[in-house]
Amino acid sequence: EVQLVESGGGLVQPGGSLNLSCAASGFAFSSYDMSWVRQAPGKGLEWVSSIKSRDRATTYIDSVKGRFTISRDNTKNMLYLQMNSLKPDDTAVYYCAQGWGLGALGRRPWGQGTQVTVSS
Repeated sequence: EVQLVESGGGLVQPGGSLNLSCAASGFAFSSYDMSWVRQAPGKGLEWVSSIKSRDRATTYIDSVKGRFTISRDNTKNMLYLQMNSLKPDDTAVYYCAQGWGLGALGRRPWGQGTQVTVSS
């Protein structure tokens, strides 16, 4: 059974940082491209970033380029998202998902998500 457990969210002031984690189990993590997606209050799902399974190539939505960094540890079955210079528009529930790019939006299951709130 595929399980994805996100953690690391919280309340942070604008300009602050958070490091999200996703613990994966139940599948061959090192063989899967992985992504972070988010859903802001009252809005639809938005793909944020993806990382390739082997060569660790990455891609980001324009609004987070230069501020967010996706990474993974295939030895620990862990996915990470380092978020710096956070803005109120980054407020959302963040989920990790299997898949690359927009294709991750259609993949299931997801975990429970982790809430990120950027507010002064």
